[in-house]
Amino acid sequence: MKNLYLHEDCIISPLGCTISENLEHLRSGTTGLQKFDKSEFLDTPICAGVLNSEVLAQAFSAIGDPKAFTKLEQMMLLAVHQILIKNPDLNRMETGVIVSTTKGNVHLLEDLGVFKKERLLLSNLGEIIKDFFGFGLKPIVVSNACISGGLALAVAKKMINAGKFNKAVVVGGDMLSKFIVTGFNSFQALSETACKPFSKDRNGINLGEAAAAMLVSNTPKKDSITISLAGDASANDANHISGPSRTGEGLFKSIQNSLKEAGISSEAIKAVATHGTATLYNDEMEAIAIARSGLGATPLHSVKAYYGHTLGASALIESILCKHMMLNNEIYPSLHFNKLGVSKQINVVTAYQNSINLDYVLKTASGFGGCNLAMVFKKERQNG
Repeated sequence: MKNLYLHEDCIISPLGCTISENLEHLRSGTTGLQKFDKSEFLDTPICAGVLNSEVLAQAFSAIGDPKAFTKLEQMMLLAVHQILIKNPDLNRMETGVIVSTTKGNVHLLEDLGVFKKERLLLSNLGEIIKDFFGFGLKPIVVSNACISGGLALAVAKKMINAGKFNKAVVVGGDMLSKFIVTGFNSFQALSETACKPFSKDRNGINLGEAAAAMLVSNTPKKDSITISLAGDASANDANHISGPSRTGEGLFKSIQNSLKEAGISSEAIKAVATHGTATLYNDEMEAIAIARSGLGATPLHSVKAYYGHTLGASALIESILCKHMMLNNEIYPSLHFNKLGVSKQINVVTAYQNSINLDYVLKTASGFGGCNLAMVFKKERQNG
């Protein structure tokens, strides 16, 4: 199977509405999380990454009427718009559109407002993006819990290799709602303070809202250094409706199969971008799978303490960050890490590092229902 090449990208998040703003805050260790003593979602304190709706609407007004679109739609449309203005000659009639989300406009269950009930459908979200920009092909919607954003890239790779199209815009997004926040709170999974992935004193996740988009294709750009998706694999251990496997078997298999497809061994991996939600069981499971894969000494990080867990956007955002780490030879630190709190030895990066050659980076993700995903990104140097 041929590699998938990663081109222009965008992240819309509390850290900024451009990729440069997001990277600047990651390098400086600036979080997008805020503490809310009381919110529209819960009467008890939460810490979360929330986009300012007024700022978002003002930015969106340059391309459309904010009143005609939900907050989630505005986020995702803005992300795609930034891709398209960088690629004015893109043939939209022949470009695939792949959408990743977990819950879409689920907040409309509480109050439809001016919107029709069809707006709740994930398929409708794909059609809105297609019609807004005049894409010609039917959108593909990927909704597989919290691996959705990365799985959308894997789907793009498979569809391009199957000859369905040569280029695709992959866009992911989720927003906070009472449905989502109270759901996670019912698991006693939320932390009232900034999360601490892999730390001994971690006590839960922070949720976040964001959107991201990326243009991908079957060809690299000439005379440049490009990043490709060289290997990917997913496995479902069917452990529990919400709890991850205690042994990490599904993630371990995903890692092994992604390395196999990329044609490398674990020794070639120079960094690992983890799912790292800061729950007791996820971090423990991930550490076991990573150590079993021979990557215990490999530098790794989680960016959940910057963004919160952005659900269907998370693995796409983190893949975009992998690309920029590799291009810029840098690793962003995990915030708030203190003492290792998992049973296996892993190498958590706690300070910004640069001047590091990252030829291969592994990205991991896991989600409800026992789904797991691993992706191997490769740095390639292209000549004329």
